[in-house]
Amino acid sequence: MEPVRVLLQTTIPTTEDDWSIVRFSALAEFLRAQRGSDGRALFDVTARDRDPVGKPDPVLSKLDQSGFDELWLFAVDVGNGLSVEDCEGISRFRRRGSGMLVARDHMDLGCSVCTLDDVGKANYFHSQNLDPDASNHTLDDLHSTNISWPNFHSGANGDFQTIEPVGEIHPVVADPASPTGAIRLLPAHPHEGAVGVPSGGRGRVIARGTSKVSGRRFNIAVAFESDDTMGPAIAQSTFHHFADYNWDTRAGAPSFVVEPPGDGMRRVSEALTDTHRYARNIALWLARRSTSIG
Repeated sequence: MEPVRVLLQTTIPTTEDDWSIVRFSALAEFLRAQRGSDGRALFDVTARDRDPVGKPDPVLSKLDQSGFDELWLFAVDVGNGLSVEDCEGISRFRRRGSGMLVARDHMDLGCSVCTLDDVGKANYFHSQNLDPDASNHTLDDLHSTNISWPNFHSGANGDFQTIEPVGEIHPVVADPASPTGAIRLLPAHPHEGAVGVPSGGRGRVIARGTSKVSGRRFNIAVAFESDDTMGPAIAQSTFHHFADYNWDTRAGAPSFVVEPPGDGMRRVSEALTDTHRYARNIALWLARRSTSIG
């Protein structure tokens, strides 16, 4: 079987002091290292930043004409990361049956994804596509005062959080080696964004986290199954679940990250094991392959 062609893509041009694609290198390396039972590579990974804003990106705007099987879109922009043509190309890509993960962050970070069909509508921001539950329009992370809602505090960067599966265990969060049959730990972040099932749309919440400040439960991931009109998709509450810094803070972060880090991901090996399993599950599920492969 041919390897799955995966595109790891940010919504900003290459910028040293920002969340450029180089800060997701551990994810890329992990996926490239995955092998099936026959010893062959499961994934062929391309990692790139977008071309400068102001014109269509040559890859994203024509993604439906590419040979990629799935897109992991790390929406790290402040609202201008995707052009109209980019969104159209990405949407056509998914309508041809290809898979997509969209991962944003707090407040309005990554809000350029709003027009990406149902997976775009699953992302709730501060000034666009607001969470229909008005009780969530309030600060949760009370420490980073320059960041407004949504900003669910699951813990310090470098620490881990305990997540809970929602409903029947979805293949993306499944782990046969776990006592519960599901992944339990993922990287924490002081101010995660908000995702939910769009009104009148398909999709379901497959995992939730709990704020360490307020005790409020919040959605970690929303899954959209493939059908005759759309490929599979995941809306993720934050790209920090996949960033090098959140897997191991020794990798470093942009200078604007000032919150005190933790070291739970390094101290507790199960946390990184679960995170790796989660990433592998996503990559296989988006390609419509069994998450138990290999």
